[in-house]
Amino acid sequence: MKKVILVIISVIFTLAFITVKANAQATEFNHKAGKYIEIDGANIYYEEIENVGKPILLMLHGGFGNIQDFNLILPMFINDYHIVGIDSRGHGKSTLGTNKLTYKRLQLDVETIVNHLQLKNIDIIGYSDGGVIAYRLAAAKNISIRKIVTIGATWSLSDAELIEKLMADASPENNRRWFRRSFEFHQEHNSALNFDKFAECVIEMWTDKTEDGYPLASVENIKVPMLIIRGNDDYMFPLESAFELTQRVENSLLLNIPFAPHGAHRKYPQIFEIITKEFLIN
Repeated sequence: MKKVILVIISVIFTLAFITVKANAQATEFNHKAGKYIEIDGANIYYEEIENVGKPILLMLHGGFGNIQDFNLILPMFINDYHIVGIDSRGHGKSTLGTNKLTYKRLQLDVETIVNHLQLKNIDIIGYSDGGVIAYRLAAAKNISIRKIVTIGATWSLSDAELIEKLMADASPENNRRWFRRSFEFHQEHNSALNFDKFAECVIEMWTDKTEDGYPLASVENIKVPMLIIRGNDDYMFPLESAFELTQRVENSLLLNIPFAPHGAHRKYPQIFEIITKEFLIN
């Protein structure tokens, strides 16, 4: 009888340990718990950190990044949101497909996943390219958005021209060096993708001056409340451009964080958390 009791207790503790471990894994993006959806020739990877009954928070990462880049700030929102993260086409564990990589293409991918998951009244945090996609999503008005927070996200023709100058020395060797973390991630998790081709596609997207690229004047169609965050030392998103954006989007606020680079939320997470939560709550 004692042996039976001990076995039962052992099983209970084992199950409890497994449950705790599973819950711990569910507090961050890990590229293990997600799913794929096939969209126009590419398999797009996404993960959900479920919080039933809570509002939806969609997280869109930057160029050469992936959803794990948000793990630093996830604890800020984990208790208040059902969180969805998407690896953009060609990024993370998503495949590239054969279609041209454009901001419009990434916008359509996000809209497909949002509709597939039947997400409504969502908040969006978009970093860099993820913020550009957020602008396009809000301007297009094809999905239900409540509020948007962007970080270091460009939008204009002058921004595209600036990036073009910054990328003048792009080459396979330089791309692997400049975006080393992305290269190493792809080698480990997405080795079927030709990284050199992928990098070329991303830089082509960054310098696209057509209507499939940056949102340009369409930002004036954005009606949802928007918080635009910029690091004061962000050389890819000039202060003049950020200020003009707030002038064009009627319901927008600009937070320019002193001493912060392109990834202002990473340099000063405390400031990011206080202001972002205040914006999203009100």
